[in-house]
Amino acid sequence: MTPSSPTSGTSPTPPASPASSGSPSPDAATALFQPWAGSFVADPYPAYEALRAAGRVHYFAPTDQWLVPHHDDVSALLRDRRLGRTYLHRFSHEEFGRPAPPPEHEPFTTLNGEGMLDLEEPAHARVRRLVSKAFTPRMVDDLAPTVRRLAAELVGSLHADGGGDLLARVAEPLPVAVIAEMLGVPPADRGLLRPWSAAITGMFELNPTEESARRAVRASEEFSAYLRELITARRRDPGTDLISALIAAHDGGDVLSEQEMVSTCVLLLNAGHEATVNTTTLGWLALFRHPDQLRLLQRDPGLLRDGVEEMLRYDTPLQMFERWVLDDVEIDGTVVPRGSEVALLFGSANRDPSRFADPDRFDVTRPAAGNRHLSFGAGIHYCLGAPLARLELAASFGTFLGRAPGMRLAEEPRWRPGYVIRGLEELLVTW
Repeated sequence: MTPSSPTSGTSPTPPASPASSGSPSPDAATALFQPWAGSFVADPYPAYEALRAAGRVHYFAPTDQWLVPHHDDVSALLRDRRLGRTYLHRFSHEEFGRPAPPPEHEPFTTLNGEGMLDLEEPAHARVRRLVSKAFTPRMVDDLAPTVRRLAAELVGSLHADGGGDLLARVAEPLPVAVIAEMLGVPPADRGLLRPWSAAITGMFELNPTEESARRAVRASEEFSAYLRELITARRRDPGTDLISALIAAHDGGDVLSEQEMVSTCVLLLNAGHEATVNTTTLGWLALFRHPDQLRLLQRDPGLLRDGVEEMLRYDTPLQMFERWVLDDVEIDGTVVPRGSEVALLFGSANRDPSRFADPDRFDVTRPAAGNRHLSFGAGIHYCLGAPLARLELAASFGTFLGRAPGMRLAEEPRWRPGYVIRGLEELLVTW
């Protein structure tokens, strides 16, 4: 995810696609899109419905972005090479008409820019190929017993205490512990990872503040220095962890640079752990609000695979994915010019009735094979950690369903203020 640039205020508001008869006007629909409002963050779906009804693309002046709300458009643009996560493989900042990142944002800028999620071809293919030699399906499979053991310990502790904050007690520590296990981070240091991740991902929100930038820079410095020490130690004494595998990964004479390894490790923590944490809490919130669906899972654990995919679709933790327009793109008669930024609305795409039957219904029996949600992206930037996220979610929900029936919501949760990565402040449960 690329941090959004502050609005320049110089871009004109182009015409959006005409709305069909009886649909809200583009201006009325866009006015409902209020990503800084708590009420919108808590329930963005009525606004998404209005955006879809009003057209296929809408200019949003407050962030100088084009909003794309339909599933098929989002899916196609994720694969369209006329768009990119960066433009620096083709243009300078000046040529593209965008300001260079402020020097004081280093080392965040380099840390983020060298990660696979923000690389384009040919650099992306090279790094992903090398990382894939280390982060293999076999490595994920080998983690399964550890993931299930950690889930059982965390759920068991929460249950023994009669409840508490499911987010702090289970949803957060499980993926952090798994990533730490993969990287070979000693248990005594694992408490550092979540604060670093939270500070860095704060820059992925719309128009982040300078205070957010300062926190991200500090976390980038500390996390990078920590990982460089681990890399140095693993070069001297290789183990079976992912860092050792990244050091050893090669394709002919090509290997990952130290910066590429650092950026890869940070991306695996940030992207993988944020998705798992928020899908866990939002999934449980959906189950509490749909007790008939919870009963279905309790009676038939075999539905869990379908259920996890439905949780990812119904309330995706990543609501928006941004990309730069490298060459003019036409969407339904509207030309989105080179130099623009599009905001692909995953949350809206996953509720598009043209793709999903009865999309606002939470249905854990919706077959996973036909559940074409976009929560893990698509195209070359499809989430490399998706299999690990699915493993963690299945272990967590499966353990709760098997060992802790009767769990219920203790009080209505509060939402975090962020919109792009959307989640709860806490999820208090009891028995």
